[in-house]
Amino acid sequence: MLIGVIADDFTGGSDVANTLAKGAGAEGGLKTAQYPGVPKVPASSEIEAGVVSFHSR
Repeated sequence: MLIGVIADDFTGGSDVANTLAKGAGAEGGLKTAQYPGVPKVPASSEIEAGVVSFHSR
């Protein structure tokens, strides 16, 4: 995994995950996964960006 993000809620996490997956211009994005809370199992080796979303608001 290249990038890990911790988000305070699912909506903000979704926004960041979408941005990472889309990428910038013609460059393309990263293979991104969003997790609702701390994942119980390791991410797949294909995942380049992981977003963990909490309910702390």
